[in-house]
Amino acid sequence: MATVGFIGLGNMGYPMSRNLLRGGHRVVGYDIAALARDRFAATGGEVRSGVAEVVREAEVVCTSLPGPAEVEEVYLGPGGVAETGRPGQLAIELSTIGPTLGRHLAATLAEKGIGFVGAPVSGGVEGAEVATLTIMAGGSADSFALAKPIFELLGKNIFHVDEDPGSGYIVKLLNNFFIGFYTEAVAEALALADLLGFDKDKLFQILNVSYGRSGIYQRNYELFIAKERYEPGFALGLLLKDLTLARAMAEEQGARLPIFERLLDVYRQAVEADYGPRDMAAQYLYVKALQTGRGA
Repeated sequence: MATVGFIGLGNMGYPMSRNLLRGGHRVVGYDIAALARDRFAATGGEVRSGVAEVVREAEVVCTSLPGPAEVEEVYLGPGGVAETGRPGQLAIELSTIGPTLGRHLAATLAEKGIGFVGAPVSGGVEGAEVATLTIMAGGSADSFALAKPIFELLGKNIFHVDEDPGSGYIVKLLNNFFIGFYTEAVAEALALADLLGFDKDKLFQILNVSYGRSGIYQRNYELFIAKERYEPGFALGLLLKDLTLARAMAEEQGARLPIFERLLDVYRQAVEADYGPRDMAAQYLYVKALQTGRGA
């Protein structure tokens, strides 16, 4: 079994690193948060003091980070993967970033003989916990073949999208494009149901076997809205971050997406109203508050 380095041990990274441990790998890890490092150590992981220490020791380096700025720092910053890595290593980037940055990372690492697979995931914390994630991998066939045994410990639906290292990020951003629309549709429909005095449980039972069903409706309603709990599996602020990345990708192509632009504004307003740290299902609370003038 390989020595795997895992950088980013948060809501997604921790369960993924734990699944690699359960699969028999030796896993060395780092996170800027002490609580995340402690939790990882309690599971059997070996904590290191920084990114460079992890990279020097690992055969395969996995990263699961909040966004492009953190990814760029870990890969291209002082003591990062590009500076500290060595020929023959493989980097598996599991965060959600844009395709342009993914291609840049791959090209930079290739100069040092380091393989790269851009492999964003879908399925949330729930999927990470039980290793059922969908994995959207872009990179050379050789790098993908090396990464696949790792992927098989993390997910159930594993796709080699293309040899373009940015291709997985394209799919992931389009996936989250849909999620943004679905989440707002669920929020607005259920807020309207409340105004009509219609039972939301009954509505879900009917619509979940009708064309109105969706995985996001089921997730947001069953796991969060019906339970009136909104601890983040996927925070609303992170959804806005991903939608902003999708907008940048669209702008690079000169795309005109009029409804999407308005949707972004709605999510920005929800985050400004302090719903950002809650799960994305809390968009329902924001829309509901708008009905009484408290959401704006």
